[in-house]
Amino acid sequence: MAQTRMLLEGPVAVRAYRCDAGPRSRAFWEHADGWSVSYVQRGSFSCRCRGRLHDLVPGSVLVLKPGDDYQCTHEHREGGDDCLAVFLTPELVHELAPRRGAWASGGTPPLAEMMVRGEWMRAAAAGDSDVGLDEAALAFVARFAALTDDDAEAREPAAADRRRAVESALWIDAHADQALDLQRLAAQCGLSAYHYLRVFAHVLGVTPHQYLVRSRLRSAARMLAEGERSVTEIALDAGFADLSNFVRSFRRAAGVSPREFRRAARGDRKILQERIDAAA
Repeated sequence: MAQTRMLLEGPVAVRAYRCDAGPRSRAFWEHADGWSVSYVQRGSFSCRCRGRLHDLVPGSVLVLKPGDDYQCTHEHREGGDDCLAVFLTPELVHELAPRRGAWASGGTPPLAEMMVRGEWMRAAAAGDSDVGLDEAALAFVARFAALTDDDAEAREPAAADRRRAVESALWIDAHADQALDLQRLAAQCGLSAYHYLRVFAHVLGVTPHQYLVRSRLRSAARMLAEGERSVTEIALDAGFADLSNFVRSFRRAAGVSPREFRRAARGDRKILQERIDAAA
């Protein structure tokens, strides 16, 4: 029996699946109601879909389209599998791949391009990355779509889109203390979420969420160095939803905790130098 957990809802939805089935487990036919692209994180299974049998291992991708009937089995080994499934609206699928024939149902082999983006998505889902889960999921499916269109990621953005990206970055910096997500940022620019993410990352070299987190960290670092407020107050004022997320992100960026950074900024530079030497 599969255990499911919804991680993200919206035009790009992400659900985590954990299946503990084995060779003796009964297989059922299931029906796909929408478009999905799933990344196999752990384990293995076989999927019969549209008259073909696909064997999937870690790094493989399973693609399902509306109306697909499919059956998953685990005849090769015990232990089941873990997957991250990205669900897409028809409008987004059409934007990603206007030639719908490119989205063939079934499994794909473990391709390096998909494995790297799948692990990026896994890290975002676990909170181990400053990339938003919506951004990582879009990058994952966009790369899958681009496998049939080698020029898709190489096209230069238009001058108007480059201007939008820069203006959006300035707007993010000015509103970093607010709750901002990909849909809101894209709407503020008058672009679809996919087009906005692609243009922003292409022009500025970071995703919108990465830039948002870094703007918040910059603001927090300034407040830590200059003020006397508590770390919790600074985290919330900078726009972080909770203290643990702030401390984790700050340590990942600075190599020291917020309190250690404050001490170093006030003149105790020994602790900062020790951290720098240890990382060298």
